[in-house]
Amino acid sequence: MAPVRSFHKPLLRFFFGGLLSLFLGATLSTNARAQTENGWSVCNQTSMIVEVSTGRPSGSNVIVEGWSRIRAGECRVLLAAPLNTGPHFIYARSSRAHRSGVREWTGDYEFCVDAQGSFSVESPPNCVAMGLEARQFQPVLIESNRRWKTTLRETEKWTEKTSAPAGLQRLLNDAGVSKTKIDGYIGRRTRQAIREFLSSKDLSTDLDDDQIVDYLEQVAIERARNLGFTICNRTDEATWTAIARRRGEGWESRGWWRIEAGACERVIDEELLAARHYVLAEIESDAGRKRLSGATEEFCITRSKFAILGRDECGKKFFDQEKFVETNFPENGRLVYELFDRNFEFSEKPDDGRAG
Repeated sequence: MAPVRSFHKPLLRFFFGGLLSLFLGATLSTNARAQTENGWSVCNQTSMIVEVSTGRPSGSNVIVEGWSRIRAGECRVLLAAPLNTGPHFIYARSSRAHRSGVREWTGDYEFCVDAQGSFSVESPPNCVAMGLEARQFQPVLIESNRRWKTTLRETEKWTEKTSAPAGLQRLLNDAGVSKTKIDGYIGRRTRQAIREFLSSKDLSTDLDDDQIVDYLEQVAIERARNLGFTICNRTDEATWTAIARRRGEGWESRGWWRIEAGACERVIDEELLAARHYVLAEIESDAGRKRLSGATEEFCITRSKFAILGRDECGKKFFDQEKFVETNFPENGRLVYELFDRNFEFSEKPDDGRAG
């Protein structure tokens, strides 16, 4: 893995390269005039519980801290006033309770984090050596020493009023309580699903919304542990990974997931069929590209992110064709596949790049 970038060079690029407008885009916005508490507030205007890590300058280094849990529709002060004006950094990920994989709010500045628990680190030069993982942070230019607000958003345009109800509806689905439509409005079906959940867990109907959300998250996390396809990277470098499997009467191949050294990624978050699944994994190192050895089964892929139905006549459909490794059968709808250094060998094919 490449070492973490130093603070000095990104700081110059931050001021002179116009990166703020480039990275914030539609997923994150900053507003100093918002009516929030004093300090740096992060507001979660999505339908998911998010976990946030922040970076703040300290001399010539950056102190990175995490994790701050923020419910959908909630704002939290992550850095108290008075604030130091200048560049700060933020990375956010969705709670493990949510299906469809972990969603991230990322940028182009790499810092180390402890993905498993609370931490505070000061810009170590190498993440792996410290038992940490690299994550890509977005820059935030704080221009007030009293009050600053950063808002996390997702593709759906939730508002301050609809994000919290949408988050509650999403958790009802993730916890397997109901198949409630996620529309940001608490109607009859949603209220009925909440009542049934409280009754099934012998919980008081006097619980407030935050308490209900917290209970639902724990149920959803426990449910997620017991189903799906998880790939764990036990190598010392990040891997690019794709999978293939039976889907209905045919086949599906899907990729790519970037999995950091020592990290795991749940690539399928539903109960698995009792059938073989297949994995393709690559490591792009300074010495060249390494691929997972022992691959025998061919499926269609592209060099950018893809989801392809079928495995025949890849070339005629303008896809590439690659060999995947066969896994064991899932047990009780769940499968964990581990990648080790010994499983990889150098490829003779040129490195043609991949969109991440």
